[in-house]
Amino acid sequence: MTPDLSTPSKHKLHEDIFAMLIGTMLVSLGIAFYAQVQLTTGSSAGVALLLQYITGIPFGWLFFGINLPFYALAWFRMGLPFTLKTIASVAMVSYFSSQIPGWIGIERIDPLFAALVGGGLMGLGILSLFRHKASVGGINILALFLQDNFGIRAGYFQLGVDAVILVIAFFVLPFDRVLYSILGALVLNMIIALNHRPGRYVGFS
Repeated sequence: MTPDLSTPSKHKLHEDIFAMLIGTMLVSLGIAFYAQVQLTTGSSAGVALLLQYITGIPFGWLFFGINLPFYALAWFRMGLPFTLKTIASVAMVSYFSSQIPGWIGIERIDPLFAALVGGGLMGLGILSLFRHKASVGGINILALFLQDNFGIRAGYFQLGVDAVILVIAFFVLPFDRVLYSILGALVLNMIIALNHRPGRYVGFS
């Protein structure tokens, strides 16, 4: 008998855990590429990267701290399961991003390659989390809330916020690094905008 693909199937716990592990690993690897050549991105990750370049404080600590105020919105607007999975995802990105430099050695990486592949990795990682009702915190939470309640595409909203952060980056990073960062942000957000939309994915949790 052919399965009814129009009926959503609930994600099981082990599927959520696997998706969160893979998603946060991809995001963390993309961040490692960016940090290696001093690029930045949008949302709380971009803010944390810029602050790391300015202050020298490790990305993981900054990323985790910046996301703390957004958990209240996640709890009241998106529910407790989403909030708990998001807290876990943020914690994993904070941890993995601090450990990856010790797990792999990158002596040289071309900034264009870092922007394209790093942005792609982060986009795929965030997409994996979105599809399992989780996020990497920050503006992602607000983006998901606006899409679920007002039909505003998460990727397009995120792109607008990222534009503001990248304008600020002109005051922190060399001009060419900001241009590469803009290219990476386009790749990241187009992956989300093209693949995460109502009705395109029937799984839920």
